[in-house]
Formats: sequence, structure tokens, C-alpha cells
Amino acid sequence: MADIEKAREQFARFDGDGDGLVTADEFKRAMAEMGDPFVTGPIAESVINSKDADGDGRMSFDEFWKTLQG
Repeated sequence: MADIEKAREQFARFDGDGDGLVTADEFKRAMAEMGDPFVTGPIAESVINSKDADGDGRMSFDEFWKTLQG
């Protein structure tokens, strides 16, 4: 089981505007800042969509946390 506080820190790295939701653009930017310039827009959208349980096009912390649980 993941540590929720560490997960919150990781999530915050992706949540560029601090609104509690990660968009594909925020994900792409964060990955580039962490040294992975190969995450393109379509790849970022695919990653976010794969974790987006409610279909709003963004990943919430709860959705992120669920992916870490299993």
C-alpha cells in the first residue's frame, strides 16, 4: 500500500495550477520537468484518460490514489 502523504506530494508535482486536478497539459509539462521530454500531447491524454474514472478529462487525487492501490 502506498503512503498517502508521499502520494499527495507526487500528485502536487503534476497539478501545476494547484486546483486539485491534473490535465493532460499539466502531466506533459511535469514529465518534461522531471526529465522525460518524450511524453507527447496524445500520450499525456492517454495516461490521464486511463486514470480518469469520472470521464471529466482530468485526474483527481482520488483517481490518482486508486491507481496506486492496485
